[in-house]
Amino acid sequence: MFVGVLVGSNVDALTSQGFLILMMLAGAVGFYLGIDTPQLPFHPANDDGQIDTAEFLSTVGTFLATGSAFASVSVIVLRHDPHIVWTSMIMAGWVVGVTMQIIAGAIARFRR
Repeated sequence: MFVGVLVGSNVDALTSQGFLILMMLAGAVGFYLGIDTPQLPFHPANDDGQIDTAEFLSTVGTFLATGSAFASVSVIVLRHDPHIVWTSMIMAGWVVGVTMQIIAGAIARFRR
């Protein structure tokens, strides 16, 4: 919601209720799917040192989405007027992070 407010207040084309609802729904779906990923079963004999793709995407996606939300709240609370490049970077970080969370959740659920 905070990323949507920041981006919507700085980019005139994205100032709408539909944009805010889309941002909130995507964030909620990404948070649910990316945070609540089922883990792989434990197989000590098959430990080849590879990173679990779903866990990696979930972790990095959560980091990016949370960092973007934190940056948005900071800009709003401190009443800064960031350059459009910073606003675009915050939006991109949030979109990439939420997308990674959704993909991680889908991977973890389909591999059962």
